[in-house]
Amino acid sequence: MKSARLPTLALALVISAFASASTAQAQSTVDEGRKLAFDRSKGNCLTCHVIKGGDLPGTIGPELVDIKSKYPKREDLVAILNDETLRNPLTVMPPFGRNRILTEKEINAVVDFLQTL
Repeated sequence: MKSARLPTLALALVISAFASASTAQAQSTVDEGRKLAFDRSKGNCLTCHVIKGGDLPGTIGPELVDIKSKYPKREDLVAILNDETLRNPLTVMPPFGRNRILTEKEINAVVDFLQTL
């Protein structure tokens, strides 16, 4: 019995370690996305949007709340940040990806953050 328990215990510890590392990495990405969204020189989301916890928000764009229910498909948010003019040619939303304002990794971090709102 002892020998059968050891591999099972080892496997459980490995899975637990991966889950903890994955959770920490996800939180790190959310934190990076928040920094970018609030950064006045990079993501600059606060220029146009009200975001909980942000100072001096703009009112040009919609308030960013309940994002995950409004955009259940992650790729929709990625597309909006990448180039909203493809969906809405009259938008004032900057094409963060197309104009290389944000990298693909940064856009994904902002999306991770937005999905927590």
